[in-house]
Amino acid sequence: MTSHQEPHDHIAPSMVLLLAAAAGLIVANLYYAQTLVGPIAAATGLSASAAGLIVTLTQVGYTLGLLFIVPLGDLLENRRLVVTALAATAVALAVAAFATSAPVFLAAALAIGLGSVAAQILVPFAAHLSHESKRGHTVGKVVSGLLLGIMLARPVASLVADHASWHVVFAGAAVLIALLAVVLRVKLPQRVPQSRTSYAKLIGSLWTLFRTTPVLRRRAAYHAGLFGAFSLFWTVVPLALAGPSFGLSQTGIAIFALVGMAGAVASPVAGKLADAGHSLPATAAALGLGIAGFALPLLFSHATGSHHVALAILVVASIVLDMGVAANLVLGQRAIFTLGADVRSRLNGLYFAVFFAGGAVGSALGGWVYAGYGWHAALLAGMAMPAAALLYWAGEALQRAPQRA
Repeated sequence: MTSHQEPHDHIAPSMVLLLAAAAGLIVANLYYAQTLVGPIAAATGLSASAAGLIVTLTQVGYTLGLLFIVPLGDLLENRRLVVTALAATAVALAVAAFATSAPVFLAAALAIGLGSVAAQILVPFAAHLSHESKRGHTVGKVVSGLLLGIMLARPVASLVADHASWHVVFAGAAVLIALLAVVLRVKLPQRVPQSRTSYAKLIGSLWTLFRTTPVLRRRAAYHAGLFGAFSLFWTVVPLALAGPSFGLSQTGIAIFALVGMAGAVASPVAGKLADAGHSLPATAAALGLGIAGFALPLLFSHATGSHHVALAILVVASIVLDMGVAANLVLGQRAIFTLGADVRSRLNGLYFAVFFAGGAVGSALGGWVYAGYGWHAALLAGMAMPAAALLYWAGEALQRAPQRA
């Protein structure tokens, strides 16, 4: 099947499930280390000041992969590209599992980020296998899997490390990714893109695509605001939960994160709304949910003296925020995947690169604000990011009111 053809038969439910599970397993690799920075730093001899590199280099690798590997989905046969990336990721995870020195672990962390962009080759793959009329719903289901991977990775890593060690987390991930590579090699159809351009021209076209595609810029900006808020929330909330107000253990924080992943149910719903032509109001609703996720604990945390009630409000807030993020991610991908099969991988890479930059800003901002100004200031900072995106949406909506998003 070539990239300029649309499939005659809609993607099978079993294939959607496989792609969703694969996306979740792959993207989870980016998040295992986030709750394990302390023990990894101690085992590899990293100083406290340099321990942040454990997470940062994985994110740097992922961003580089989004810009320089994901676009290859428009040039090379997709199945082989995915399987090759996963094989490299499995090796990197195994190296990380057995690393005893900081340079070796950090090099492996960079490679894990680079290889894990295979997830962002699979999402356009799912779009390609779908009918136009059901593309949003299909993408929504695959993105649900991706978001579950993001949300599950940290609590699972915490629980496994608590009961075994951080080495087991990475060794187990290496085995899972190696098995996944074999399954996808057997189950995925081939997809050979029509493009015969050079790699240099392919990468050179990224800026032109970004500059000349207003839908991409708009959707990336919306989601940079929401994903920045999401990253801020999940950077700050574990600190607050472990603090004197709540006093939760690592296992308690892991359970909190597991409950929050209920928000991923919004992905297929958003996909159906997009397929029905309701992207514009659905986007406003998603951004509104992002704002509400921070407004709830701000408004109600002092309405009662009960820590249990405050914790319950925070749980609801996490689900509401995650619903907004899940919905908006799908709405954005559904919009950019209508722009042409021959550029889908590049558009998806650019979209993720921009909003991951927003996530990095949100995470850094959250840590700084929380340390310097406290919990309520961090909530206000988090609320400001989707609020800014909603203002941008309002400007676009006024210009485009008669049109569909």
